[in-house]
Amino acid sequence: MPTVPEARMIPARFAHILFGLLLSGMMSFLVSGIATFRAAGLAEGFVGLWMTSWLNSWAVAFPAVLIVAPITRRLVARLVRADS
Repeated sequence: MPTVPEARMIPARFAHILFGLLLSGMMSFLVSGIATFRAAGLAEGFVGLWMTSWLNSWAVAFPAVLIVAPITRRLVARLVRADS
């Protein structure tokens, strides 16, 4: 399988931002799709409604993930016992 040339790779210092971007994009895509379907059914223009809903959701989800992820990591670290 061909690999991405090193020059195109994103520097590691931006990994948390890329993670937040991808996670929030995928999660908001799924959740907005379900919510749009529940609200409108498979009506004419469903995909357009969904995409509008998704972009609005993603605009909120991305910054929220960047703020909430570090808090969640700390909470998980307190709740998980270290295996010896």
